[in-house]
Amino acid sequence: MTVIQCISPVDGSVYAERSALSLEQATDAAIRARKAQKAWAARPLDERIRLVQQGAARLNEMAGEVVPELAWQMGRPVRYGGEFKGFNERVGYMADIAHYALSPLVIEASDDFERRIEREAQGVVFVIAPWNYPYMTAINTVAPALIAGNTVVLKHAAQTLLVGERMVRAFNQAGVPEDVLQNVFLDHDTTSALIGAGHFNFINFTGSPAGGRAIERAAAGTFAGLGLELGGKDPAYVMEDAHLAAAVDTLMDGAFYNSGQCCCGIERIYVQESLFDDFVEQSVAWVSNFKLGNPLDQETTLGPMAHKRFAAQVRSQIAAAVAQGAQPLVDSKLFPADDGGAYLAPQILVGVNHQMDFMREETFGPAVGIIKVKNDDQALALMNDSRYGLTASVWTADSERAAILGQQLETGTVFMNRADYLDPALCWTGVKDTGRGGSLSVLGFQNLTRPKSYHFRKKI
Repeated sequence: MTVIQCISPVDGSVYAERSALSLEQATDAAIRARKAQKAWAARPLDERIRLVQQGAARLNEMAGEVVPELAWQMGRPVRYGGEFKGFNERVGYMADIAHYALSPLVIEASDDFERRIEREAQGVVFVIAPWNYPYMTAINTVAPALIAGNTVVLKHAAQTLLVGERMVRAFNQAGVPEDVLQNVFLDHDTTSALIGAGHFNFINFTGSPAGGRAIERAAAGTFAGLGLELGGKDPAYVMEDAHLAAAVDTLMDGAFYNSGQCCCGIERIYVQESLFDDFVEQSVAWVSNFKLGNPLDQETTLGPMAHKRFAAQVRSQIAAAVAQGAQPLVDSKLFPADDGGAYLAPQILVGVNHQMDFMREETFGPAVGIIKVKNDDQALALMNDSRYGLTASVWTADSERAAILGQQLETGTVFMNRADYLDPALCWTGVKDTGRGGSLSVLGFQNLTRPKSYHFRKKI
């Protein structure tokens, strides 16, 4: 029997552990989800919306339990209060648009013909959620999937082992039937076997490109739909007419919040040469004010990375870049809590280039590189010089200029004068090695349903 463990980044202890389901047990869970789906989809849409909203409300009531658990599991400081703001925004918006998004597309309604396209639930949806924002990333699919009439099987990463339990408990207590939303603990082999056996109609995975490829291989031949968000190396471009203070504040927050462990976090910044020195100076001052420490301390503003092996990867990238000529600007002595393990001091590098892994491979930690550029053409070439494409952030007072640049950016979302934000009204999607598919918005409902056409001839 495989035991799945969460090693806490707070102190390196085993914070939680659960036994993985056997293939037989996992198959039984999938079969129960299949059997429950028709009855769930037959419930009125308003009832499904109400139950999902009640589930979200019940989870909010568990904040006193959820917030410190997140700190213990993946290191986010308790001062930030968990993920409830984004979680609630997403549930609320998807509930608000459900009637519109799921309404039939009527082509003709005459005395002679009735022609329409309806949206029908996919069936059983498998959600494989990551540890970095475990509640928000899961709810992106869980809420609209349930509202649309699907049943859901939820699997979380080992690092946030308890999140699926808490979410499912809240929704079950609120009235969502146990077989309609289930949490499972699975090892990789059982996960692949379950997918390959064709138990799911749609699979949503958030994780690494390697993980996404493994999901694609497992699903090959099943014809299950896939939604894959596979990370990013998100760029920002600060133009000469940018609001400097706002750019520094937003981009540094976007680079370092959650210890840099965000798919759409800012990992590389290109600054027009006239603002470069001021931007760098203000950014270093901004980052130097972090307090690195125990995430359970209300004074801590930067917690540990989720695991010491993740921190080791970031240290390795930084060290390699410095060996190639990059200059670190943040004084590590300001962060005595950096223990060489999960607790990692933030860092800003200049003198970087695109021959360095630090500017090409996902860092996913509290470190960012800044490069001086001469013009839009140079910035555009560098921003697109990546195998990832989730978001890009441009800073300017000229929205027309931003739009022209945005049309040429190879990315799923283009921000102007903001960054590191997910708007539930817009489709969350990516290109290149960031994956495929899209969640949230009206399009998110379309991915979780299938079209069904009706062509009724009334007169013969």
